[in-house]
Amino acid sequence: MRNLLVRIGLVVLVTLAPAAVRADDYTITIKDHRFTPEELKVPANNRVLITVINDDATPEEFESKAMKVEKVIPGKSKSVVRIGPLKPGHYSFVGEFHEATAKGVVIAE
Repeated sequence: MRNLLVRIGLVVLVTLAPAAVRADDYTITIKDHRFTPEELKVPANNRVLITVINDDATPEEFESKAMKVEKVIPGKSKSVVRIGPLKPGHYSFVGEFHEATAKGVVIAE
């Protein structure tokens, strides 16, 4: 009986665990040292995965002090940045290597 309960518990855990840690997926592209989109709306209080695609030949750093993330994306490549869960609000980010042009904001609502 105990083995059966353990097996049922494992099946339930394996079935429900992916839903519990599921994160929404978004994409931001870097081109000509600018982020597109510059404004990204995400659900508040959820984990979020942002795929950052760098179409430029040079590297760029996706950085946000507000979201506590920084990640260098080599030229002509992509990488995933994990953020959140975020409380409702605005969270700015920059491309640290080209801060004059590479700017954006994540809006959690």
